[in-house]
Amino acid sequence: MTYPAHCRAIAVLGLPLIGGHLAQFAIGLTDTIMLGWYGVEALAAVTLANSYFFVLFLFGAGFGWAVMPMVATAAAEDDETSIRRSTRMGLWLSLLYASVVMPLLWWSYPVLIALKQEPEVAATASQYLRVAGWGLFPALLVMVLKSYLAALERTQIVLWITVLAALVNGLTNYAFIFGNWGAPELGVTGAAIASVVTQLVSLVCVVIYAIRALPEHGLFQRFWRPDWEMFLSVLRLGVPIGLTTLAEVSLFATSAVMMGWLGQVPLAAHGIALNLASATFMVHLGLSNVATIRAGNALGRRDRAHLEKGAIAVTGMSLVMSALTIVLFLTCADPLISLFIEPDDPQRPLIVAIGVGLLAMAALFQLVDGAQVIALGLLRGLQDAKVPMVMAALSYWVIGIPASYYFGFIRGMDGIGVWLGLVLGLAFAAVLLMARFWLRSVREIPVQAV
Repeated sequence: MTYPAHCRAIAVLGLPLIGGHLAQFAIGLTDTIMLGWYGVEALAAVTLANSYFFVLFLFGAGFGWAVMPMVATAAAEDDETSIRRSTRMGLWLSLLYASVVMPLLWWSYPVLIALKQEPEVAATASQYLRVAGWGLFPALLVMVLKSYLAALERTQIVLWITVLAALVNGLTNYAFIFGNWGAPELGVTGAAIASVVTQLVSLVCVVIYAIRALPEHGLFQRFWRPDWEMFLSVLRLGVPIGLTTLAEVSLFATSAVMMGWLGQVPLAAHGIALNLASATFMVHLGLSNVATIRAGNALGRRDRAHLEKGAIAVTGMSLVMSALTIVLFLTCADPLISLFIEPDDPQRPLIVAIGVGLLAMAALFQLVDGAQVIALGLLRGLQDAKVPMVMAALSYWVIGIPASYYFGFIRGMDGIGVWLGLVLGLAFAAVLLMARFWLRSVREIPVQAV
């Protein structure tokens, strides 16, 4: 395949995945916008609660991420038995993990207080998590099944199920946060109920599709029967992937905790800026998923030339997106942030002023953030996860978090300093992971004539 052909194939597979990620992001964005209308305290509390929730969710999602390259490689080898086995054990591991961590969501208040959050914000965040935490079970199962479908290149259905979920979330948020259409006004608790309902709707839809469209895989036939060999295979790949994701998301969660030390207004501005940065990151994440699927297929065919050209193409597409995002954030920061705050909110000018500075920093890390997630996608496709886990942990925790604290508090740069630490952590990750892929992992695939 030529480079234009690779780009077309990436676009065909990736655009629905990017759309699905954006729709998934819209669920969190809807919470942020509507709670911003409801009040700054509610917005700050849910920003904190979502950071806490996603630390736990994204580690568990490692089992779903592991299923994607395993299914892609098995599909390239025409091994339908392995497709079924890996997906089923991914579902098993997700259920077990959610059961283990649910107490941390139910009793989150002492943890948040130990992290030196304001008692009022911690209490509201804990109230949200006691309801939203139950959504962890369907959310992780949906993650596995979406990875299974995406690896089989059935990305359109992944998109439409996620769009449906975003619509359901918006409607239930509007009803239960503000008390519309005869529903009670529940505020933060209403947003939590909407999140759980959304995850359940997603699960029902994706299960129905998997059963009807792919009956040959029989995912849920004799679901109770253990398959310990494949269980351990998914576990061995899923744990380092989950820890890698945890290392990254905890970098952002820790930044939210640090912003909380600065007060409610900086934390609310951080939540808005992070949502805007996350929206553009969804494009890179979709491209990273494509990189995983296509690298997994190349691994199954033992085709190094295809892998190398595809890797260059997907990296180039990510760089183009980064350039566009940098321009957007530097030229339109004020109107973008203003979308999230009521015009008559007395704290609006201060939130916008802080948020504009934070978005300038977000523009800086778009380039390195995109590069590191593409590298992770390529490495996962080759089922190379342990060494990248160590590289990511060093970058985020040894470089990123100490740098955030140093610039934010010791150097007195406040929120901008905290975000500067994020930039440095992501930059180190991008360099190390790209070097790992090109200098080591890709060379282990045999060269094959096309």
